[in-house]
Amino acid sequence: MTGIALGNVELTIDKKRARLAVSLVYFCMGLAFASWASRIPDIKTTLQLSDGVFGSILFALPVGQFLMMPFSGKLVTRFGSHNVLKFALPAYTFALSSIGLVQAGWQLAVVLFLFGIFGNMCNISVNTQGVAAERLYGRPIMASFHGGWSLAGFTGALIGLVMVNLKVAPLWHFVVIILIVWGIVKINYPYLLRSEAHKGKNEPRRKFFMKPDGILLQLGIIGFFSMASEGAMFDWSGVYFKDVVKAPDSLVILGYTSFMIMMATGRFLADYLISQIGRKRLMQICGVMISGGLFTSVIFPYLIPSTIAFMIVGLGVSSIVPTVYSTAGKQQKIPPGIALATVSSVSFLGFLMGPPLIGFVAEAFGLRYSYAVIGIFGIGITLLVAKVKALQNEG
Repeated sequence: MTGIALGNVELTIDKKRARLAVSLVYFCMGLAFASWASRIPDIKTTLQLSDGVFGSILFALPVGQFLMMPFSGKLVTRFGSHNVLKFALPAYTFALSSIGLVQAGWQLAVVLFLFGIFGNMCNISVNTQGVAAERLYGRPIMASFHGGWSLAGFTGALIGLVMVNLKVAPLWHFVVIILIVWGIVKINYPYLLRSEAHKGKNEPRRKFFMKPDGILLQLGIIGFFSMASEGAMFDWSGVYFKDVVKAPDSLVILGYTSFMIMMATGRFLADYLISQIGRKRLMQICGVMISGGLFTSVIFPYLIPSTIAFMIVGLGVSSIVPTVYSTAGKQQKIPPGIALATVSSVSFLGFLMGPPLIGFVAEAFGLRYSYAVIGIFGIGITLLVAKVKALQNEG
């Protein structure tokens, strides 16, 4: 960074600008994903898909993400996260716009598969940027980056609410989002961090597929439970409010919106809470909140109780993934891109299995009871965190 040669004042300005740039890229990714999530009920209705069929189609997105995992980490390590983002983020938004053009279920599956592939490239790249920025600051700030993603989710949900009530077609809704994203990225791309590319000269040769490091595997399992819970909220909260809660059309998106508001709030508070009670205790509390919120929505499937329940779930999932990624990025023997890809590979199995599991259980027993199944994952988080040594002494 040029500021290093000019004194501490310049360095502080550079650090702040780099942090802002990284935060805004997180925001752009969250905005794109939330825009898709906000139109899921409309797209499901337009294509006239049953819960089971729709759950199977949703499977395509995490499949794309999961299959791209081994490649994303190596691309980021080889070329640098800023270079990967230069290609992946425009491709991600192009896939988003294509969702608005689908006219059949198989077309939606194909586009969601591509959306998942480019989304994973963006995810590994931006989290590598987050790890580099956290290292630059020398203190925990990863949760605030994920807070930017969640804030974008809230913003995207509000925009979606407006678009739905104005009866704007998903395609034009997505085009507006793409223009916003491209504008933000164009301004902030020059300030992204460029120090983590490895050309391979001094890196040990690694097998393409290898057994995950034990610590990374443990972190990945915790991430799995959290992401399964998040997937249930991202993909099915609107349908849950429409079909189970029986919310008016104008309030169908309320569940998703309330969830995103509290997830964003929790992530902006997480770094402070970690300093007060530690990562282990915070994550255990979060696991209890995930289970408590989901079980409450099942027992009391009405507008106000379910809205409060989804808010509790939002607080619960808020700190899990940022903490898991931050801890993974600190591993000294493994490049951040590879470590994040390893943890994400396990974690994203939650996204891979969660949404279709909801669909299959809903087909057999009803959507309401499928949320009770996902609620068990919160209990799993609370129990597993106590056994992960990598989190015992983290402050």
